[in-house]
Amino acid sequence: MKKLSLFLLLSAITVSVYAQDSTSRVYSKTEKKEARREKVRTMIRQAEEGVLVYHKQSIFGVQGRTNGYGFFYELGRMKTNRKTNIYRVDFTEIKHLKENKVQTSNGFIFFSNPFIYGKVNNFYQLTFGFGQQHMLGQKGNKNGVAVSAVYNGGLSLGLLRPYYLEVVDPVTNESKMIKYSQADSALFLGPTIMGGGGLGKGWGEMKVKPGVFAKAALRFDYGRFNETVSGIELGISGEWYTSKIPIMARQKDRQFFFQGYIAFLFGRRK
Repeated sequence: MKKLSLFLLLSAITVSVYAQDSTSRVYSKTEKKEARREKVRTMIRQAEEGVLVYHKQSIFGVQGRTNGYGFFYELGRMKTNRKTNIYRVDFTEIKHLKENKVQTSNGFIFFSNPFIYGKVNNFYQLTFGFGQQHMLGQKGNKNGVAVSAVYNGGLSLGLLRPYYLEVVDPVTNESKMIKYSQADSALFLGPTIMGGGGLGKGWGEMKVKPGVFAKAALRFDYGRFNETVSGIELGISGEWYTSKIPIMARQKDRQFFFQGYIAFLFGRRK
C-alpha cells in the first residue's frame, strides 16, 4: 500500500513538472513569434516613415572621374540606424591630362588603330577599403531622399600595363610592335608610327605599384523601397604610391593622385 502511494505521488510530481515544462515551452514559442511579429511591424512602420532599416546591403557602382573612370562593389553591414560598416573594392583607370588620341591616314582613309602619342603605360588601380556610411538625413517618406556621408581607406595596388605601338623601322622598312624604352625612344616618339598595338598587348608584362588611398563622399539614395538601392555618390579621393608612376613620356611622373568623381549606384538590401 505504501509502495502504491509513493508511486502515485511520484507520478503526480512528474506530470506536474512535465506540464509546467510544456507550458513554459509554449509560452517561450509564443513570445518568440510575437517578438518576430513586432520586429516586422517596426520595420514596416519605419519603411513607411522613410527610415532605411536593413541588416546587409550590396551595392554596385559605375563612376566617372576627373581623370578617368571606374567600377566598384560595396558590402555594408548595418550597426545602428545611423552607422553602417562598409567593405569596398574599386577598379579604376587613370588618364593623363595630356593624353590625346590620334589616328594615321592617307588624307582620306584611316588605315590603322588609333593611338595616344607619347603614352608609355596604361595605369589601373585596384583598391581594397574599409570605412563607414554615416546617415545624415533619413528620407522622411517613401519618395524622399536619404543623405549620408561615406568615408573609407585602405590598400591601393597600381597596375602598369606597357603601351604598345606599331611602327615602321626606317632601317629595315618593316613594321613591328614596340613599347617605350631608351633604346626605342626615337621610334616610339618618331614620325613612323602606324597605329596603336591594341587592347591585347602588354597584359603579361603588368607591374604592380603598392600604395594607400583615402576617399570621402556624399551619397544621395532616392530608391522608393528600402530593399532597393538607387542613388548618386559625389566624392573625392586620393592615392599615394611608393614610387612614381610613368604614364606619358616627356611629362612629370607623379606619386600622388587626387580627383573628384560622380558614381551611379544600384543594389539590394536585406
